[in-house]
Amino acid sequence: MSKNSSSRKLTSDKTMSEQVIWENMQGLSDGIPHLIYISREKRPKNPHHYKAGAMNVLTRVSGLMTNAPFMLNVDCDMYANNPQLVLHAMCLFLGSSDERDWGFVQCPQYFYDRPTDHLVVLHQTLFKGMVGIQGPFYAGSGTFHRRNVVYGLWPGEVDHQGKYVNEFNGEVADDELLKKFGNSKEFINSAAHALKGKAYFTSILSKSLDVVHQVAGCDYEHSSDWGKKVGFLYGSITEDMITGMMIHAKGWRSGYCSPDPRAFLGCGAPAAPAAMSQQKRWATGFLEILFSKTNPVFACFTSKLQFRQCLGYLWILIWGLRSIPEVCYAALPAYCIITNSSFLPKIHELGICIPVTLFVIYKVYTLSDYTRIGFPIDSWWVNSCMARIFATGAWFLGLLNVILKFLGLSETIFEITQKFHQPRTPADDSGKDDDKMIFNESPVFIPGTTILLVHVTALAMALLGLEAQGGQGTGLGEFFCSTYVVLCFLPFLQGLFRRGKYGIPLPTICKSSALALLFVHLCKMSTISMN
Repeated sequence: MSKNSSSRKLTSDKTMSEQVIWENMQGLSDGIPHLIYISREKRPKNPHHYKAGAMNVLTRVSGLMTNAPFMLNVDCDMYANNPQLVLHAMCLFLGSSDERDWGFVQCPQYFYDRPTDHLVVLHQTLFKGMVGIQGPFYAGSGTFHRRNVVYGLWPGEVDHQGKYVNEFNGEVADDELLKKFGNSKEFINSAAHALKGKAYFTSILSKSLDVVHQVAGCDYEHSSDWGKKVGFLYGSITEDMITGMMIHAKGWRSGYCSPDPRAFLGCGAPAAPAAMSQQKRWATGFLEILFSKTNPVFACFTSKLQFRQCLGYLWILIWGLRSIPEVCYAALPAYCIITNSSFLPKIHELGICIPVTLFVIYKVYTLSDYTRIGFPIDSWWVNSCMARIFATGAWFLGLLNVILKFLGLSETIFEITQKFHQPRTPADDSGKDDDKMIFNESPVFIPGTTILLVHVTALAMALLGLEAQGGQGTGLGEFFCSTYVVLCFLPFLQGLFRRGKYGIPLPTICKSSALALLFVHLCKMSTISMN
C-alpha cells in the first residue's frame, strides 16, 4: 500500500480516494498480493498527525482488506534490494524459541545515491549493541511489525489473545473495543481476529470499500485510542521513536535483520539544507518525547523498559540538549582569546595532560570505529566535522523550537525531507564539486556561520594584538582549540568566498556578522567589568 503524508498547511478539504492497482481475485496464498493506493481524507480543522496518522489509516485499511498478521513499513523513497528479505525477517519472527517476544524487526537504512559511512558505523555499533538488550529502535522505515502488537497487545497476553475481545453471535458487543478501535464494527471484528491470531478478511475488495472510506476518514479516530494506546503513537513528530519505545516498554523485544545484500536502499537527503532540516526535525521530535510523560525514564520505572535500553534511548533523545554544551564549548576558545584569558592549563603545566589525554582517547576511539569497518581516515574526519555542524546548527534550532512550543509561542511542524534523484552531469562525474557544501537562507546555517566568524575575528585580533590587556594570558591550548573549530567549520569558511548555491547567502552573512559583533562586544564589556 502507498501512503500520502504531507506537511503543508491545509487550506481546503482533501477527500479520501483509493485505487485498486492489482487484486488477488482467487485469494491464492502464493499469488501476487493486493496492490492498493490510498489517499486519506484531510480537513483543515482536523489534525491529521502527519506520518503517524497516515500509518494508522493504512493499518486500518489493510486490516479490513487482508488483515495479515505481519506488516511491512517502507518509505516511498526506498526499495527492496534483497528478494529474500521477507524470509530473513520471518526467520526472526517464527524461527526461534522466543518468537513471541519479537514485537518488530528492523532492517538498517542505507542509501544508493549518498555515502553511508556514518550509517554503517551507527548500525555496526549502536544497533548491533542494542540487540543484546531489548533490540534496536524503530527507525520509521524498513520495519516488519506484528499487527497485534501495533493493536496494543502485551507479551503476557499472547496466550490469551481473546482476553479483551467479547464476541456475541459473531458480532462485537463491547463498548471498550468501540472506544479502543473506533466505531466501525467491521474493523473491530477484523481487529478481534488479529488479536486472536485468526484470519479474517474479505476476498472481494469491492465489499470492503465502503468501510474503507469510513476508517480512512479524518474524524474516525475521535474518542478512540488511536495514536494514544493503539497504532502508531502521536505526541511527537518522530512517531517512530515514541512508537518503538512504547512497544519496548510493554516488554516486547525487537529483532535486527541485516542480510547480504542489503535489505533496503533509499534516496538520501540530496544536500546540506535537506540534511540540516531533517536533523532539526529529529532533534525537535526527540526533545518532545524527552519532556513528555512517555519519556524512557518514566517507562523504565513504571513499565518493562530495561535500564540499559533506557540509556540507549536517552543517548539519542538528548541530541537537542547536547547542542547547549556544543555551542558553549565552540565559543569558549574565542572568548578566551578576545579577553586574554584561558580555560586550559598552560602547555608547561602538568595539568595539560588531562584534557589532551581525553581529547586523544576520544578521537582514537571514534577513528577506530571507522577503520575497523574499513573506512578511510578522511571519512571519519568529514563525519566528525558534520557532527559538530549538526549539533551547533540543526540540533540547536530544534531545541529552540521545543522551547517556543512549551512557551505556547509556536507549534512544531513536520517538515518533509526533500528527496529527489538527480541524474549526474559530466561535471558531477568529474568529482570537482563533491566536497562542496550547498547553502541556502535557512536559519540552520546562521549558528555555524556565526561561530566561524567569531573565531576568525578572535584569531585576527590576537594576530594584530587587539585582545584585551591585563588578563592572565591566553595559552597555546586556546589557540589550538580555536583553530580546530575553524577546521571543523571549514565548509562555512569556503562558503564565504563562493557564489551560487555553494556560497553562503548574503542575508545569512549579515545576520551572522551582527551576532558575531555582538559576541565580541559582550566579551569586551565583560573584560571592562572585571577590571
